[in-house]
Amino acid sequence: MKTFTLPGTELTAPNVVLGLMRIQEKTDEEVRTLVRTATDSGISFFDHADVYGSGPHGCEKRFAEAMRLTSSEREQLVLQTKAGIVRDGPYFDFSYEHIVESVDGSLAALDTDYIDILLLHRPDALVEPDEVARAFDDLSASGKVRSFGVSNHTPGQIELLRRSVSQPIVANQLQLSVTHAPLVAQGVAANMQALDQSVSRDSGTLDYCRLNDITVQAWSPFQAGFFSGVFLGSPEYPELNAVIDRLAAQYDVPAIAIATAWITRHPARMQVVLGTTNPERVAGAALGSDVPLTRAEWYEMFRAAGYTVP
Repeated sequence: MKTFTLPGTELTAPNVVLGLMRIQEKTDEEVRTLVRTATDSGISFFDHADVYGSGPHGCEKRFAEAMRLTSSEREQLVLQTKAGIVRDGPYFDFSYEHIVESVDGSLAALDTDYIDILLLHRPDALVEPDEVARAFDDLSASGKVRSFGVSNHTPGQIELLRRSVSQPIVANQLQLSVTHAPLVAQGVAANMQALDQSVSRDSGTLDYCRLNDITVQAWSPFQAGFFSGVFLGSPEYPELNAVIDRLAAQYDVPAIAIATAWITRHPARMQVVLGTTNPERVAGAALGSDVPLTRAEWYEMFRAAGYTVP
């Protein structure tokens, strides 16, 4: 498993992360097996959110109840969580009170004294950056949160926050897979007249993150679109799967590892956020961290996914 120092932090982070949004109904043993498989594969970074689960902090509580981490075990893990989505309304809330209340709830649910990274969960159109800054300052000063980031934010939205927030924005969690790749596709086809792919849908987000040392965390790395099913093995992507299967055989890894490798091969040092609760798929996906796709192989997958390479 490849690791790197997450910019803006002192954390040594793997480039594959395990997301835990689907563990609410899992037994203690199932959760422990999933986490053990991840750590055995080199994944020490776990992604949560206050809205994951059947109720507030549901999956965070489930994780803590099942794992019952000792202080030394906790220190070996990176725990990231998110705040800002309010499922029953007002839908998004980046107010000082909500951010602080959410963090306190996450700390209690996770049975920990600190959160390694807190992300603002999707943009709040009514955000007051000074309120966010005050929340971040208080959470940082109290030791409750060590680093901060965002999810699904544009460069402009991040710049607005950075005008007030003193802490570095260390991560931006964004949807990315080889079949859902506006982050990279527009740049490949920039200035190509009448080509839909050349239309900017991400405001230069990937280049902005690279220029500002913000780590992109790729969620839904195997989804064809927005929660529209996986592309691996899908009859809708025969050409792509033929390429993936050939490369999987060549590198002696499962197909899911090749899908991971397409993201980790990018020089932006992105992290792949897995959403599966299947231990075998976690172990298989983790193998992609060490698959050294060539440029030709990377672009072959990109083209097979339906994108134009002029």
